[in-house]
Amino acid sequence: MATRYWVASLPVGQGGSTSSVWTRLQESISKQAFDTSLYRFNIPNLRVGTLDLLLSLSDDLSKANNFIEGVSHKIRRQIEELERVSGVVSSSLTVDGVPVDSYLTRFMWDEAKYPTMSPLKEIVDGIHVQIAKIEDDLKVRVAEYTNVRSQLNAINRNQAGSLAVRDLSNLVKPEDVVSSEHLTTLLAVVSKYSQKDWLSCYESLTSYVVPRSSKKLHEDNEYALYTVTLFSRDVDNFKTKARERNFQVRDFEFNLRHKTVGSRSLKN
Repeated sequence: MATRYWVASLPVGQGGSTSSVWTRLQESISKQAFDTSLYRFNIPNLRVGTLDLLLSLSDDLSKANNFIEGVSHKIRRQIEELERVSGVVSSSLTVDGVPVDSYLTRFMWDEAKYPTMSPLKEIVDGIHVQIAKIEDDLKVRVAEYTNVRSQLNAINRNQAGSLAVRDLSNLVKPEDVVSSEHLTTLLAVVSKYSQKDWLSCYESLTSYVVPRSSKKLHEDNEYALYTVTLFSRDVDNFKTKARERNFQVRDFEFNLRHKTVGSRSLKN
């Protein structure tokens, strides 16, 4: 469960000091016997400017606060989504590599990023520009992640899908393929329940099929993968006849130079 924090801003009266106000607050909380930890934000003295500038800046601060809060929520939701997808849950979110609780309770002003000698409006504008850049970077990273995830899902579908759609390169060996000047080997995807039909008719689908050339390479829950060798000039005719019998012929190419097999689905 996340820790809830209350942020209190206390006035410093004339002749008083921030240290005396802090001490009185600690004493007051202690007298009430509240088991509450107190932490002090170490805010440096900033260039306040005139009252008109402060009133103008008040509206800017409200808009900047809403913008920064919105970007922070986007980042948190994206991290939670990544953790949900990956199944890895981190212990907590961090700010500049520091846990949020530690960042809040041990807050230190970053003088290098936000010089205290700069006007308040300049500091606020600088924070706004930095957060806007973070939001832009987040959009780019999310787009890249979505693209990579889509590609990975497509690869997984090709590897885990049925024989009608999956990549066949890891199922076909060089010795399964005949490729010569006149002969070629095709891959046919046959319904599991139509294998007898395939074996009894593939030789007669066209006139130039090599007898007894069909061999089963693989079988899944829906289909079986068969090879068939025939004369190259008869390939288109054979594909047409096969489709008429509800046999799917997969486009297939064997690269001898690289010793790899490539395949893609042939649309009916």
